[in-house]
Amino acid sequence: MNERFQRQSFLGPHAEETLTRCCVGIAGLGGGGSHIVQQLAHIGVGKFVIVDPDHIEETNLNRLVGATAADVRKRLSKVAIARRVIKRINPKAQVKAIPKQWQQCGEVLRVCDVIIGCLDTFGARAELESMARRFLTPYIDIGMDVHEVENHFVISGQVILSMPGHPCSRCVGFLNDDLLAREAQRYGAAGARPQVIWPNGVLASLAVGIFMQLVTPWHQEYRTVEYIEFDGNQKRRN
Repeated sequence: MNERFQRQSFLGPHAEETLTRCCVGIAGLGGGGSHIVQQLAHIGVGKFVIVDPDHIEETNLNRLVGATAADVRKRLSKVAIARRVIKRINPKAQVKAIPKQWQQCGEVLRVCDVIIGCLDTFGARAELESMARRFLTPYIDIGMDVHEVENHFVISGQVILSMPGHPCSRCVGFLNDDLLAREAQRYGAAGARPQVIWPNGVLASLAVGIFMQLVTPWHQEYRTVEYIEFDGNQKRRN
């Protein structure tokens, strides 16, 4: 075993080889996606398809892992920043960086072993999950939001594993037609959603944990359906 991975040898005798061969697609490289990219690079994933059409802005610096003020001045793309993070951790990693909407590169994502979605809207999540299920690809979705309740704020989030042949996000009650319709009616009027780095980090870590159990089943409590709700005020998952 490579000395670098000795402290994660509990994942199994072939975990290093498995992770090196594994190809992970990440759609959305903001607060959540940037954490996931960093963690997967550290843990030894060898192939990445990273997708995001945006360039970094000043408002991203409160949560985008690996970004700098110099990147804002240069208007670097988020995929360029994510690629840099991966390559600095693992120079041998293969990274396909696509500065487009994921819908424009579905043919690349569908060859990934696992897809992780870190998207801003319910509609985009529903579309990406639908594509992943069509091609029998495990899909992990993360998201967070901040709600104002009686003059204070509540942080909430979720991580959902959608597996071929098992319940989807609609099945577990997260997505529904009414929710998607209300979002469509508000399109363009809601503005940017509040985001901060610490719940993004928690949700990303939970998602990476689910991914690791999928590809290196290092304990026996294996479940193909995961719907984790996170209460960011109580610092716990429900």
